[in-house]
Amino acid sequence: MAAVTSAPTPRDKAAQDAGALVAYLRTVPPSPVVSQLIELGEHLERAIKAFHMEAIRFRAFTMSRLIKQHHDELPADVAARMDAILHDLEDAGFQTRSVTA
Repeated sequence: MAAVTSAPTPRDKAAQDAGALVAYLRTVPPSPVVSQLIELGEHLERAIKAFHMEAIRFRAFTMSRLIKQHHDELPADVAARMDAILHDLEDAGFQTRSVTA
């Protein structure tokens, strides 16, 4: 009997994307900003899984702000990966438009 797989929900996708961003950041040269983004990304992934609205907004805002402030120090695709997380969160019903720093 074939296993039935379903597509992840937008919330699951956002959590997966947050985890993937953290994993990716662990591969780039270390810096204080990268370390801070890794920690925030781990918190964001847990907040998404726990459906903790306030924590999601806070972590997403802080990460977006850091990425914009330090975009020259980060790989170019970090901002796009964060945008994908925000898009997934919007699809899941979270209001993230006010998150963009």
